[in-house]
Amino acid sequence: MRSLNLDQLRTLVAIDELGTLAAAAQALHLAPPTVSLHVSELEARLGITLLERSPRGAVATAAGRELIERGRRLLKDADEAVDHARRHADGRAGKVRIGTSTSVLAHLLPPVLDELRRRHPGLDVEIEIAGSARAIERVSARALDIGIVSLPLPAGALEVTPWRSDPMKAFLPAAWDAPRRLTAPWLAERPLIGNDPSTHMYRLVAEWFGRAGLAPRVRIELNHAEAIKSLVAAGYGAAILPFEQPDRNETPIPGVRVHPLQPSLTRRLGLAHRRKDSLDAATLRVLSVLHSA
Repeated sequence: MRSLNLDQLRTLVAIDELGTLAAAAQALHLAPPTVSLHVSELEARLGITLLERSPRGAVATAAGRELIERGRRLLKDADEAVDHARRHADGRAGKVRIGTSTSVLAHLLPPVLDELRRRHPGLDVEIEIAGSARAIERVSARALDIGIVSLPLPAGALEVTPWRSDPMKAFLPAAWDAPRRLTAPWLAERPLIGNDPSTHMYRLVAEWFGRAGLAPRVRIELNHAEAIKSLVAAGYGAAILPFEQPDRNETPIPGVRVHPLQPSLTRRLGLAHRRKDSLDAATLRVLSVLHSA
């Protein structure tokens, strides 16, 4: 036996609700002979009588009543499936996977995620902690949809658009006596806490010292900005990190002072993704909110 025809099932439910074939035809915008054909084809397919017809209308048989009750659930599920597919197609629903660092997640993404929740409540945004190189690798492999990465990056198959720039500053233990602006020679003579050598941040800071002809050793290398700040607050050493609060006013950290660098240094971030003509609507909506942040 062939599977049930949902249009015929919808016709049967309408007849039960409205009482007559004529009323069902009007409600479904069908010709009366079409409604009659739907019922007769359905009865022939199942080999049972579904409606008892009379001049006053149509009444479901016991078998018809069972099919109508289950049919209502089937039609509801079908309508929900179609609506869900349409929501995914136009970007009102779906999962978008973003890869970024712990620092960006802690300081820059919360207002973006809040805006996404308000504007697109049907989207599920999944965050994966990943450095720039790892994020690029994961986006290229389609394991992530968007990577928030440090710039510049080598040319590749992905599209990378600038997102924001943040000044790099020196984070010092509050007890240290320091000038207002800190130079590479001054910092090179102090104990330092650095980023992991695999990170773009490490290379950025190393190049800044390198332009002054310096290559200072660090006491410890980490890949977690908040842990580095905690060590600074404990007096373990100084660190060069992005000053990345959205309003540029770093939340005060007990035991830490923030100083500008001389010469200045900037960390630039970009959004990496596959070609826009290959992205789904949900990812495009997330990119739009990121660009407007």
